[in-house]
Amino acid sequence: QVQLVESGGGLVQAGGSLGLSCAASGRTITTDAMAWFRQTPGKEREFVATINWSGGSTSYADSVKGRSTISRDNAKNTVYLQMNSLKPEDTAVYYCASNPTGPGGSRPIGYRYWGQGTQVTVSS
Repeated sequence: QVQLVESGGGLVQAGGSLGLSCAASGRTITTDAMAWFRQTPGKEREFVATINWSGGSTSYADSVKGRSTISRDNAKNTVYLQMNSLKPEDTAVYYCASNPTGPGGSRPIGYRYWGQGTQVTVSS
């Protein structure tokens, strides 16, 4: 069992930047695929980015590609999401997720463990 705790959310103006962190505890996530998703009220959870166990492979949703960077520090058992040039449509609750059995892909069903989420609000 792994516990994931997101942090770093907040209120930012359009065009600004935010860095999210996802700290894992309970066991190491060294071999887990990790991802970030986001969700707004009334909508399905949306894929943002994923990273493989080593950090050598990443994938992004078209909506954030070029503006966001997912990374991980396995020594710190932590995954990060750096978001730049933020837009009001980036406003959402951002969730960290892990899959211990391999690549999770871009669908929520591909991930076993989830954090509680952190709110990101981008004002226009």
